Amino acid sequence: MRVTIPQLNSPAAERIIYFLTTCSSPSHIHQIQAQLILQNFHHNTTVASHFITACQSLNLLNTAHLLFHQLHVPHVFACNSLIKAFSHSQIPHIPYSIYTHMLRNSVLPNNYTFPFVLKSSSDFMEFKQGQAIHTHVVKVGHFNDIYVQNSLLNLYASCHDMDRCRKVFDEMTQRDVVSWTVLIMGYRSVKMYDDALISFEQMQYAGVEPNRVTMVNALAACASFGAAEMGVWIHDSIRRKGWKVDVILGTALIDMYGKCGRIEQGLNVFQGMKEKNVFTWNAVIKGLALAKSGHEAVLWFNKMKQEGFKPDEVTLVSVLCACGHSGLVDVGQEIFSSMIHGKYGFSPGKNHYACMIDLFARAGYIENAFKLINEMPFEPTKTMWGSLLAGCRDQRSFELSEFVAKKLLELEPDNSAYYIMLSNLYAEMGRWSDVERVRESMKGRGLKKDLGSSYVEPEPQELLAQ
Repeated sequence: MRVTIPQLNSPAAERIIYFLTTCSSPSHIHQIQAQLILQNFHHNTTVASHFITACQSLNLLNTAHLLFHQLHVPHVFACNSLIKAFSHSQIPHIPYSIYTHMLRNSVLPNNYTFPFVLKSSSDFMEFKQGQAIHTHVVKVGHFNDIYVQNSLLNLYASCHDMDRCRKVFDEMTQRDVVSWTVLIMGYRSVKMYDDALISFEQMQYAGVEPNRVTMVNALAACASFGAAEMGVWIHDSIRRKGWKVDVILGTALIDMYGKCGRIEQGLNVFQGMKEKNVFTWNAVIKGLALAKSGHEAVLWFNKMKQEGFKPDEVTLVSVLCACGHSGLVDVGQEIFSSMIHGKYGFSPGKNHYACMIDLFARAGYIENAFKLINEMPFEPTKTMWGSLLAGCRDQRSFELSEFVAKKLLELEPDNSAYYIMLSNLYAEMGRWSDVERVRESMKGRGLKKDLGSSYVEPEPQELLAQ
């Protein structure tokens, strides 16, 4: 039976659209829904779109979804509106289920359908789902649409498949700032920092003007790669463009300067910023910790609190690490004790314990470090045992060194560096039979001494590079 769709310019239609645009109550939505079905207005694309928008504003998208499934042959416009609404709601699978409902009912997707259904696949890293959509994009002839192509780039970058992301990028006949930015972000997310920076340079040669998002991601790649000169060039470029250094861009600059060993320039950026947040303060304290300026890091930590910013877990890792490298045992203990007593609203995590163990070990308080390892509510990590071992060796505490070395072997029984380190320890103690026993154990496991490497204790400072 053919459905008769009422005219949009009828008084009844105009009245329902008015009610939908002014609706502020879930109960009203259900009343309007009943009228839509009674008068067949749910088949009208404009009315259906207004209904979906009203449901979205009241967090009633499931109501819109139920109405959608009552349509035997939904219009592509209504499908797109619902897919778009659900793609912004962060509810998994539903955008794709609407998309497959379209296909089952012979509703042909258009170039507005694909970006939103691909957004949902990207947000939830649905790789196979995204590949199926990619195949259909090519099949129905929408691959050359730049918005669809950018959505495909984002899909593969979000799923950490940079080979496919690059393939799509290379097949594009036209690329805009979004295309280049997604590529740079993708490379950065998989720690291919050199490729991210090469892409950023190629973007300049292609004559595509970077935006703020591009710059923030390029700065993050510089920070992780230690590309200080490129970071300075980006900062100069920002100045030439006359951009306001907002909280996001400013924090990225401070983080870059801190990780590249130029914290003084980072502090200059900080001083020039009108707005700061906890991430900005963290970047400063982290940069000072990396520079091993413990006293200054503690000073800025106190300033942060005085100005009303609440330190988070990252702040405390940074300041504790700074204390460790500057021998500020009493200050570090006081901060850690405050965490345990709930001053900052969270309990110490593994990283905080790792910093404290390192602090004690560096200062020669190996008994305190060992006590903390035994009493903490976590299983000790390689980093923790490594810090304690370094302290034991500095203090020439052979018995505890042996105990810790064996713990490291338990964690990584096939790491030849630990066997060599234990063998050298026994040699220092004159326990030659034990030296031979360790060497035999290595042979039994098929391990060989790698002349190009040696045991280096893990640094909790690595946490600052994250």
